[in-house]
Amino acid sequence: MKKIILVGAGGHAHACIDVIEQCNKYCIVGLIEKKEKLGSKVFGYPVLGTDQEMKKISKRIRYALISVGQIKVTKIRINLYKKAIKAGFKLPVIKSPYAYVSPRAKIGKGTIIMHGAIVNANAIIWQNCIINTNCIVEHDAFVNDHCHVSTGAILNGKVFLGRGSFVGSGSVIKEEVKIGNNCVISANTFLRKNLVSGITYKEQKYAYKK
Repeated sequence: MKKIILVGAGGHAHACIDVIEQCNKYCIVGLIEKKEKLGSKVFGYPVLGTDQEMKKISKRIRYALISVGQIKVTKIRINLYKKAIKAGFKLPVIKSPYAYVSPRAKIGKGTIIMHGAIVNANAIIWQNCIINTNCIVEHDAFVNDHCHVSTGAILNGKVFLGRGSFVGSGSVIKEEVKIGNNCVISANTFLRKNLVSGITYKEQKYAYKK
């Protein structure tokens, strides 16, 4: 199996570890984290260094995955992704064996497709994305770089999700809706309209009087 190191040792890394172990394609050598976590272990895997040591580590470990999560702010994931590329790591696509990814879909490097996710025909998901547990990316949808489609979310046909955007758990994006860059869609939202970049959107709930 190919050796891989994870960049980030928090909660999202726990889920990434489980997916990678089930893939049976990569052997996790350890993790990269902040200095104060050096020497600790995550599920038995050691924290080997910090992001300042990426270039040194890349000389003996070829593959890496950004395993820092993303909710409101994508800056950390983007910076770590750029550092990993600059250090010489290769960032593979990680696909859970319990996910379905159409052979007619396109997936960019550094993206992880987690357990139970479905990516349908002609969908495009670009680099460094999280396609989380049980979410659906329907036919002809486009997910730009550094996005997180969270647990149980649904992107219907021909949805466009801009760079660095986040779709919260259980949300449904209506077909053909276009979402700009760096948007945040709150959990359990039904989005029916286009959004310009930089919007945080939460569906309004109305109480009707009898």
